Amino acid sequence: MTATPSGEPAEAAPEQVHVLLADDQRLVRAGFRSILDDEPDLTVVGEAADGAEALRRCLELRPHVVLMDIRMPGTDGLEAARSIAAEPALADVRVVILTTFDEDDHIYAALRAGATGFLVKDTEPEELVHAVRVAARGEALISPSVTRRLIAEFAGRARPPRLPTALRALTSREREVLELVALGLSNDEIAARLVLSPATSKTHVSRIMTKLAVRDRAQLVVLAYESGLVSPGWITHPTPRRPI
Repeated sequence: MTATPSGEPAEAAPEQVHVLLADDQRLVRAGFRSILDDEPDLTVVGEAADGAEALRRCLELRPHVVLMDIRMPGTDGLEAARSIAAEPALADVRVVILTTFDEDDHIYAALRAGATGFLVKDTEPEELVHAVRVAARGEALISPSVTRRLIAEFAGRARPPRLPTALRALTSREREVLELVALGLSNDEIAARLVLSPATSKTHVSRIMTKLAVRDRAQLVVLAYESGLVSPGWITHPTPRRPI
Protein backbone atom coordinates (compact mmCIF):
# COMPACT_ATOMS: atom_id res chain seq x y z
CA MET A 1 0.00 0.00 0.00
CA THR A 2 1.32 3.45 -0.89
CA ALA A 3 1.29 6.40 1.48
CA THR A 4 0.32 10.03 1.17
CA PRO A 5 2.84 12.84 1.87
CA SER A 6 1.47 13.02 5.42
CA GLY A 7 2.33 9.38 5.99
CA GLU A 8 -1.26 8.08 6.01
CA PRO A 9 -2.02 5.06 3.81
CA ALA A 10 -3.61 5.97 0.48
CA GLU A 11 -7.05 4.61 -0.33
CA ALA A 12 -6.65 1.97 -3.01
CA ALA A 13 -8.47 -0.96 -4.56
CA PRO A 14 -7.16 -4.49 -3.94
CA GLU A 15 -4.32 -5.48 -6.27
CA GLN A 16 -6.69 -8.00 -7.85
CA VAL A 17 -10.37 -7.07 -7.75
CA HIS A 18 -12.71 -10.07 -7.69
CA VAL A 19 -16.10 -9.49 -9.32
CA LEU A 20 -19.37 -11.43 -9.17
CA LEU A 21 -21.88 -10.97 -12.02
CA ALA A 22 -25.59 -11.24 -11.12
CA ASP A 23 -27.95 -11.03 -14.10
CA ASP A 24 -30.64 -13.37 -15.36
CA GLN A 25 -29.46 -13.01 -18.97
CA ARG A 26 -26.50 -15.25 -19.80
CA LEU A 27 -25.56 -13.10 -22.80
CA VAL A 28 -25.33 -9.99 -20.61
CA ARG A 29 -23.12 -11.82 -18.13
CA ALA A 30 -20.89 -13.03 -20.96
CA GLY A 31 -20.51 -9.49 -22.26
CA PHE A 32 -19.57 -8.11 -18.85
CA ARG A 33 -17.15 -10.97 -18.25
CA SER A 34 -15.42 -10.30 -21.59
CA ILE A 35 -14.96 -6.61 -20.73
CA LEU A 36 -13.75 -7.13 -17.17
CA ASP A 37 -11.49 -10.14 -17.74
CA ASP A 38 -9.58 -8.12 -20.35
CA GLU A 39 -8.32 -5.89 -17.51
CA PRO A 40 -5.20 -7.19 -15.71
CA ASP A 41 -6.43 -6.11 -12.26
CA LEU A 42 -10.03 -7.39 -12.59
CA THR A 43 -11.20 -11.00 -12.41
CA VAL A 44 -14.74 -12.35 -12.68
CA VAL A 45 -14.84 -15.09 -10.03
CA GLY A 46 -18.46 -16.17 -10.43
CA GLU A 47 -21.92 -15.61 -11.87
CA ALA A 48 -25.50 -15.74 -10.58
CA ALA A 49 -28.85 -15.74 -12.39
CA ASP A 50 -30.96 -14.34 -9.54
CA GLY A 51 -30.64 -12.51 -6.24
CA ALA A 52 -30.78 -15.55 -4.00
CA GLU A 53 -27.97 -17.20 -5.93
CA ALA A 54 -26.01 -13.93 -5.81
CA LEU A 55 -26.17 -13.95 -2.00
CA ARG A 56 -25.07 -17.59 -1.84
CA ARG A 57 -22.20 -16.96 -4.23
CA CYS A 58 -21.11 -13.91 -2.24
CA LEU A 59 -20.94 -15.98 0.93
CA GLU A 60 -18.95 -18.63 -0.94
CA LEU A 61 -16.60 -16.47 -2.99
CA ARG A 62 -16.38 -13.19 -1.00
CA PRO A 63 -15.97 -10.97 -4.09
CA HIS A 64 -14.90 -7.36 -3.72
CA VAL A 65 -17.63 -6.09 -6.08
CA VAL A 66 -20.99 -7.44 -7.26
CA LEU A 67 -22.49 -6.15 -10.51
CA MET A 68 -26.19 -6.67 -9.80
CA ASP A 69 -29.17 -6.44 -12.14
CA ILE A 70 -32.34 -5.08 -10.52
CA ARG A 71 -34.98 -7.11 -12.32
CA MET A 72 -34.38 -10.83 -11.95
CA PRO A 73 -36.81 -13.70 -11.31
CA GLY A 74 -37.42 -14.70 -7.70
CA THR A 75 -35.25 -12.57 -5.43
CA ASP A 76 -34.54 -9.33 -7.29
CA GLY A 77 -31.39 -7.24 -7.16
CA LEU A 78 -32.69 -4.77 -4.58
CA GLU A 79 -33.57 -7.49 -2.10
CA ALA A 80 -30.23 -9.19 -2.73
CA ALA A 81 -28.41 -5.89 -2.13
CA ARG A 82 -30.27 -5.47 1.18
CA SER A 83 -29.33 -9.00 2.23
CA ILE A 84 -25.67 -8.47 1.34
CA ALA A 85 -25.56 -5.15 3.22
CA ALA A 86 -27.16 -6.79 6.28
CA GLU A 87 -24.77 -9.75 6.38
CA PRO A 88 -21.79 -8.98 8.69
CA ALA A 89 -19.60 -11.51 6.89
CA LEU A 90 -20.05 -9.50 3.67
CA ALA A 91 -19.25 -6.07 5.11
CA ASP A 92 -16.46 -5.57 2.56
CA VAL A 93 -18.56 -6.55 -0.48
CA ARG A 94 -19.68 -3.60 -2.62
CA VAL A 95 -22.76 -3.78 -4.84
CA VAL A 96 -23.04 -1.81 -8.08
CA ILE A 97 -26.53 -1.93 -9.55
CA LEU A 98 -26.71 -2.34 -13.33
CA THR A 99 -30.04 -2.02 -15.11
CA THR A 100 -31.79 -0.76 -18.22
CA PHE A 101 -34.34 0.85 -15.91
CA ASP A 102 -33.14 4.22 -14.63
CA GLU A 103 -36.39 5.55 -13.16
CA ASP A 104 -36.14 7.56 -9.97
CA ASP A 105 -37.68 4.94 -7.70
CA HIS A 106 -35.05 2.37 -8.72
CA ILE A 107 -32.21 4.80 -8.12
CA TYR A 108 -33.50 5.75 -4.70
CA ALA A 109 -34.34 2.18 -3.71
CA ALA A 110 -30.93 0.89 -4.81
CA LEU A 111 -29.07 3.39 -2.66
CA ARG A 112 -31.37 2.77 0.28
CA ALA A 113 -30.76 -0.97 -0.17
CA GLY A 114 -27.06 -0.46 0.42
CA ALA A 115 -25.73 -0.25 -3.14
CA THR A 116 -22.42 1.53 -3.58
CA GLY A 117 -23.14 2.56 -7.17
CA PHE A 118 -25.75 2.63 -9.88
CA LEU A 119 -25.09 2.41 -13.61
CA VAL A 120 -27.39 1.93 -16.59
CA LYS A 121 -26.58 -1.01 -18.87
CA ASP A 122 -25.72 1.17 -21.87
CA THR A 123 -22.70 2.48 -19.94
CA GLU A 124 -19.54 2.50 -22.05
CA PRO A 125 -17.07 -0.35 -21.32
CA GLU A 126 -14.44 2.01 -19.90
CA GLU A 127 -17.04 3.49 -17.53
CA LEU A 128 -17.99 0.01 -16.35
CA VAL A 129 -14.35 -0.83 -15.64
CA HIS A 130 -13.90 2.47 -13.81
CA ALA A 131 -17.03 1.80 -11.74
CA VAL A 132 -15.71 -1.55 -10.55
CA ARG A 133 -12.39 -0.02 -9.51
CA VAL A 134 -14.08 2.87 -7.71
CA ALA A 135 -16.48 0.54 -5.91
CA ALA A 136 -13.59 -1.71 -4.83
CA ARG A 137 -12.06 1.33 -3.11
CA GLY A 138 -15.29 1.79 -1.18
CA GLU A 139 -16.29 4.99 -2.96
CA ALA A 140 -19.74 5.74 -4.37
CA LEU A 141 -20.23 5.65 -8.13
CA ILE A 142 -23.33 7.00 -9.87
CA SER A 143 -23.38 7.71 -13.60
CA PRO A 144 -23.97 11.40 -14.52
CA SER A 145 -27.41 10.77 -16.06
CA VAL A 146 -28.49 8.94 -12.93
CA THR A 147 -27.07 11.67 -10.68
CA ARG A 148 -29.35 14.24 -12.34
CA ARG A 149 -32.36 11.98 -11.77
CA LEU A 150 -31.32 11.38 -8.16
CA ILE A 151 -31.10 15.11 -7.46
CA ALA A 152 -34.52 15.59 -9.04
CA GLU A 153 -35.91 12.78 -6.89
CA PHE A 154 -34.69 14.39 -3.70
CA ALA A 155 -35.95 17.80 -4.88
CA GLY A 156 -39.43 16.31 -5.14
CA ARG A 157 -39.15 15.07 -1.55
CA ALA A 158 -37.80 18.35 -0.19
CA ARG A 159 -38.88 19.23 3.32
CA PRO A 160 -37.58 21.47 6.14
CA PRO A 161 -34.27 20.35 7.63
CA ARG A 162 -34.61 17.71 10.34
CA LEU A 163 -31.15 16.88 11.58
CA PRO A 164 -30.85 13.48 13.24
CA THR A 165 -29.09 13.40 16.61
CA ALA A 166 -26.09 11.70 14.98
CA LEU A 167 -25.60 14.64 12.59
CA ARG A 168 -25.54 17.05 15.49
CA ALA A 169 -22.46 15.19 16.73
CA LEU A 170 -20.49 16.23 13.63
CA THR A 171 -18.10 19.15 13.81
CA SER A 172 -18.69 22.12 11.53
CA ARG A 173 -15.85 20.95 9.29
CA GLU A 174 -17.31 17.45 9.12
CA ARG A 175 -20.66 18.89 8.08
CA GLU A 176 -18.94 20.84 5.31
CA VAL A 177 -17.25 17.66 4.11
CA LEU A 178 -20.54 15.75 4.25
CA GLU A 179 -22.22 18.43 2.15
CA LEU A 180 -19.57 17.99 -0.54
CA VAL A 181 -19.78 14.20 -0.40
CA ALA A 182 -23.52 14.59 -1.01
CA LEU A 183 -22.76 16.61 -4.15
CA GLY A 184 -20.66 13.71 -5.47
CA LEU A 185 -17.16 15.10 -4.89
CA SER A 186 -14.27 12.68 -4.41
CA ASN A 187 -11.80 12.97 -1.53
CA ASP A 188 -9.33 14.80 -3.77
CA GLU A 189 -12.02 17.21 -4.99
CA ILE A 190 -13.14 17.89 -1.43
CA ALA A 191 -9.53 18.54 -0.46
CA ALA A 192 -9.15 21.06 -3.29
CA ARG A 193 -12.46 22.77 -2.48
CA LEU A 194 -11.70 23.20 1.23
CA VAL A 195 -7.92 23.65 0.86
CA LEU A 196 -7.11 20.47 2.77
CA SER A 197 -4.62 17.72 2.11
CA PRO A 198 -6.13 14.61 0.45
CA ALA A 199 -5.19 12.61 3.55
CA THR A 200 -7.10 15.02 5.80
CA SER A 201 -10.12 14.88 3.50
CA LYS A 202 -10.08 11.08 3.60
CA THR A 203 -9.79 11.12 7.40
CA HIS A 204 -12.80 13.44 7.71
CA VAL A 205 -14.92 11.16 5.50
CA SER A 206 -13.89 8.07 7.46
CA ARG A 207 -14.76 9.73 10.77
CA ILE A 208 -18.13 10.88 9.43
CA MET A 209 -18.99 7.34 8.30
CA THR A 210 -18.00 6.01 11.73
CA LYS A 211 -20.05 8.62 13.60
CA LEU A 212 -23.12 8.06 11.41
CA ALA A 213 -22.70 4.26 11.33
CA VAL A 214 -22.93 3.97 7.53
CA ARG A 215 -21.04 1.51 5.36
CA ASP A 216 -20.07 3.73 2.44
CA ARG A 217 -20.31 7.12 0.72
CA ALA A 218 -23.55 6.28 -1.08
CA GLN A 219 -25.28 5.94 2.27
CA LEU A 220 -23.84 9.31 3.29
CA VAL A 221 -25.48 10.87 0.23
CA VAL A 222 -28.87 9.41 1.13
CA LEU A 223 -28.59 10.53 4.75
CA ALA A 224 -27.47 14.06 3.86
CA TYR A 225 -30.41 14.66 1.54
CA GLU A 226 -33.04 12.90 3.63
CA SER A 227 -32.05 14.84 6.73
CA GLY A 228 -32.25 18.16 4.91
CA LEU A 229 -28.60 18.94 5.62
CA VAL A 230 -28.22 19.64 1.91
CA SER A 231 -30.76 20.47 -0.76
CA PRO A 232 -30.66 19.90 -4.55
CA GLY A 233 -30.25 23.61 -5.27
CA TRP A 234 -26.82 23.51 -3.63
CA ILE A 235 -25.46 21.73 -6.68
CA THR A 236 -24.98 25.16 -8.29
CA HIS A 237 -23.98 26.92 -5.07
CA PRO A 238 -21.06 24.95 -3.69
CA THR A 239 -19.41 25.69 -0.38
CA PRO A 240 -16.81 28.45 -0.95
CA ARG A 241 -13.18 27.51 -0.63
CA ARG A 242 -11.55 28.62 2.56
CA PRO A 243 -8.40 27.69 4.48
CA ILE A 244 -8.46 25.32 7.44
